[in-house]
Amino acid sequence: MKPEDCQDMGDVRTEIDRLDAALIDLLAERWGYVDRAWQLKANPAEATVPWRIQEVIDKVRTRAETEGLPPSLAEALWRQIIGWGIQYEEEKLRQK
Repeated sequence: MKPEDCQDMGDVRTEIDRLDAALIDLLAERWGYVDRAWQLKANPAEATVPWRIQEVIDKVRTRAETEGLPPSLAEALWRQIIGWGIQYEEEKLRQK
């Protein structure tokens, strides 16, 4: 259902819940790749790749703008996601 098709707050809440579940599914899938990435890297220094971080942020901002989402919101969310991934990789690589 599109936002404009919602007739009441029950419809809005149902759709938000549906999207939240889909977002969690997608984030879990993304996290699987983060988990695989540390296994392919040799040391903690490889967890942070500044050019790649900027590349991802640029793509996210562009996509957000195209889809009508504030780019600054998308960037803030992705910087948090990326930060968690880097921390996770560094910890796993130190244990390796």
